[in-house]
Amino acid sequence: MRGDYGRTIPPPWQAMSKVFAALGDEHRQRILLLFEPGERLNVGQVAEVSTLARSTVSHHLKTLRDADVLLSEKLGKEVYFWVNKAFLEQCLSKVLDYLRETA
Repeated sequence: MRGDYGRTIPPPWQAMSKVFAALGDEHRQRILLLFEPGERLNVGQVAEVSTLARSTVSHHLKTLRDADVLLSEKLGKEVYFWVNKAFLEQCLSKVLDYLRETA
């Protein structure tokens, strides 16, 4: 058995914990899946194709951004979001590395 991880998450896994928590919601999963490779979307664009209210979409986008799943940039009055591909690849790679080590 590895160390005492029953009480703490190792520092490299703490960021992943936020990612998994953010992606644990089906609405946020659907929002993430809306993005085409390299595409940037604003709240209005996501709300147009969603069954959710604009304010709810905004909340979900903030949650995804706070977990570093999405990056954002304000251009004029609009905030545009895009997938943080490098970060997600890094997180999922750590999970795969762990699985390979334990096999």
